[in-house]
Amino acid sequence: MSNAHSSSTAPATPASSSAWLRWVFWLLLIGFLAWDVMHSAPVDMRFEPPLLAAGSGQSSVGGHCSMPD
Repeated sequence: MSNAHSSSTAPATPASSSAWLRWVFWLLLIGFLAWDVMHSAPVDMRFEPPLLAAGSGQSSVGGHCSMPD
């Protein structure tokens, strides 16, 4: 008299469903990054304003989208 289950499919456990969600997240993130690289203009590093312009005489404004006009 054996109590072992003969079915090969086990119910989904929280660990397996969270692993599936992690895979979906990373695949979507990689897909979005690939799409973004393919559809955005290349960055011209020569015309980027300096991040820190202390004492150089150059203006440090204009390089950040979140800065007010």
